[in-house]
Amino acid sequence: MKYNWQQHDWPEFRYDESGLEDIFLEIAHRMGRVDGLLTSLSDTLQTETLIEIMVVEAIKTSEIEGEYLSRQDVMSSIRHNLGLDHDVDYIKDKRAEGAAKLMIDVREQFKEPLSEAMLFSWHETLMAGARRIKIGGWREHAEAMQVISGPFGKETVHYEAPPSSIVPDEMTRFITWFNSTAPNGANEIKKPALRSAIAHLYFETIHPFEDGNGRIGRAISEKALSQGVGRPILLSLSRTIEANKNDYYDALKEAQRSNKITPWLHYFVNAVLNAQIQAEEQIDFTLQKTKFFDRYEERMNERQLRVIRRMLENGIDGFEGGMSAKKYMSITKASKATATRDLQDLAEMGALLPTGEGRSRRYHVNL
Repeated sequence: MKYNWQQHDWPEFRYDESGLEDIFLEIAHRMGRVDGLLTSLSDTLQTETLIEIMVVEAIKTSEIEGEYLSRQDVMSSIRHNLGLDHDVDYIKDKRAEGAAKLMIDVREQFKEPLSEAMLFSWHETLMAGARRIKIGGWREHAEAMQVISGPFGKETVHYEAPPSSIVPDEMTRFITWFNSTAPNGANEIKKPALRSAIAHLYFETIHPFEDGNGRIGRAISEKALSQGVGRPILLSLSRTIEANKNDYYDALKEAQRSNKITPWLHYFVNAVLNAQIQAEEQIDFTLQKTKFFDRYEERMNERQLRVIRRMLENGIDGFEGGMSAKKYMSITKASKATATRDLQDLAEMGALLPTGEGRSRRYHVNL
């Protein structure tokens, strides 16, 4: 079986976008709504929403690849790089620091044409501290670049990328394509989600780096969306993908077997729409959280505030399983009696909603 890059029509992608018109319109409508909601917030809340979206994207884009980052390190690095926190403690997780900085670089450089130097810089940022791989340059190894799964000796090959020897030429052609299809380019693709979908597939097919291709490929998708709307896009595409990442891999695997990519476009454009819907939910969550603290913060003690903030850390994804007395004790180092009393107090004031009884008793933030 030949992969798409081995076929005579590579990279002349063919597709029928007629069945996507309603989704393109809905994405444009949602983007407008997000702009309106965001501008209605104070500067402080706008910044908080932006930071939360970037934190989620940095964490989820890594989770898709099986890496789990420290949320606190990602948050601290983003705030530091935005100039909001100058007294950041040493960040232990260099992967978190790199992922966070990449999020900011992609937003700040969205207007600039894509270039080899930009991609190398992104790779150096993302792979900071990595060992035994080439950083900041195209892969050069002679062995095949394969996407595989399964135990050693019984691996299943899902995809084999072009050989390293032709990667420089392929990437030169990809970068030319990306810039020529940008707004006002010679071959402009006017629908941002369409261009983003093709860009991601095109880049992932070449797989030009030894590691980090998925994360940089999603950054390229975000750059394409931002260029299309003329501002840094406010969404986390990786959150949507990670929620059903088997669907993502299946759609990508199928798309890499032909240059007829209509099914891939349907998958990816719907992912963009879902990510935009989640961005609206994130803004709404930020407003709810602000109103919550306005109502209850002065009535809480230091332990209660620490726990509530921990429960709200995961944003709209929530605190898994709710809060129990045992979890409360772990977070605050309080005794069981104090933990039980604090939780009951939070429930009585309306800040927490209790469910279950006895050892199954759990508490959820009442937004």
